[in-house]
Amino acid sequence: MRTLARVSVAAEPGAMADAQRRPKRRRESVRALSGRADAPTPVATDPESRVHDDHHETLRLWLRLLTCTLTIEGRVRALLRERFATTLPRFDLMAQLERNPKGLKMGELSRRLMVTGGNVTGITDQLVAEGLVRREPIVGDRRAYAVRLTPRGKRAFDAMAVEHERWVEALLSGLTRTERGRLYALLGRLKTTIRERNANDVTAAREKRT
Repeated sequence: MRTLARVSVAAEPGAMADAQRRPKRRRESVRALSGRADAPTPVATDPESRVHDDHHETLRLWLRLLTCTLTIEGRVRALLRERFATTLPRFDLMAQLERNPKGLKMGELSRRLMVTGGNVTGITDQLVAEGLVRREPIVGDRRAYAVRLTPRGKRAFDAMAVEHERWVEALLSGLTRTERGRLYALLGRLKTTIRERNANDVTAAREKRT
């Protein structure tokens, strides 16, 4: 943290009185501009602070997307923790199960959440211990089982989902409905082109090895 050096003042009564009045007037002027006397200069700490105006626009766009994602995600994480004493990974796992009431295998959960099987197992164990999900054997496959929400887990998730939607709506309220629709469409195009490029790269790599 940066500190301000103190300036010594002569000990004469008049000089001391003037020195005491001047800082007060300065503090009042600073307070009028910033709302507080000791307001620090804002420092950008998000991913977008890594780039400059002369960097390529695609890099600046990517880091802006990343910054928005991380900012929203960070706020949602904090609110889930404050309001429901839970975490975003737990919420995401329960969301997948809510969309699939017949249950999902652990491997499928891992693929959908894009995390390792070990992470899914750890979260599932916690939720089972709390009575929010249950494991059920799969007929015809003795080595596998399906994970499903319990009635208690469904009620808990529904309560969180209502709040989660409200939080996201508030975070995106700076855009009009038309702007949100336009952005959604543009990001959809971007998602498609990225997946197509990735698929082409994988195909090209396979052909090169054969």
